[in-house]
Amino acid sequence: MSASHGHSHGPFDGMSDTYKRRLWLVIAINAAMFLVEMTAGQLARSQALQADALDFFADAVTYGISLAVIGASLKVRSLAAATKGISLFFMGLWVFGSTVWRVFYDGMPEAPVMGVIGFLALVANVTSVLLLMSYKDGDANVRSVWLCSRNDAIGNVIVMIAALGVWGTATAWPDLAVAFIMAGLFLNSSGQILWQSWHEWKTGGAEALAKKAGEGCGCGSTCASDGGPAHHEPHAHHDHAH
Repeated sequence: MSASHGHSHGPFDGMSDTYKRRLWLVIAINAAMFLVEMTAGQLARSQALQADALDFFADAVTYGISLAVIGASLKVRSLAAATKGISLFFMGLWVFGSTVWRVFYDGMPEAPVMGVIGFLALVANVTSVLLLMSYKDGDANVRSVWLCSRNDAIGNVIVMIAALGVWGTATAWPDLAVAFIMAGLFLNSSGQILWQSWHEWKTGGAEALAKKAGEGCGCGSTCASDGGPAHHEPHAHHDHAH
């Protein structure tokens, strides 16, 4: 299956029943794993698990917004993607700040809980990634969905590595290091989404202006496609003798 199904031009914009069904399934997976992982992270005193749980939450919200704006104009879709990019940015800052705070907090994460929950989350995220892989090169709205799913899968792998590190070193530093890495992932994805959404916002504005110009001259889309109203000669029939 190709991400450009049904669209001969431009990136995939989500207008596919199959894509929507997959998105609903992934929303359910992510919402459930947010509750499981946040609870486990609190009980195990693991900053990495809590950071990963926030990524699940971000995914569930992201997918809901993405579903809501499918079929909307390019400007609306780019604005929705920008909103998600900004939320990822602030989430990255929160994870970074809370992890710095934990450096000064004397708490030892529970490595076995981290390992088990990390593996369960990895299974959930690999499933999500496989469901969405065909659509990873879509517009900013669709691409933001893919980036969040990818973040989760990477996050689960490094959470499991952190669990081994905590068990092997008997310190919290591997857990904190992983939380820092995940904060960086959030910030990096935020930058990518905001950059693409900005370009699509400008493209959508240009398209809206061209459409408005075409409607204003009374010749509809034909005028815009021919390069503007210069091809329209409404006064040619008035050249007659009196």
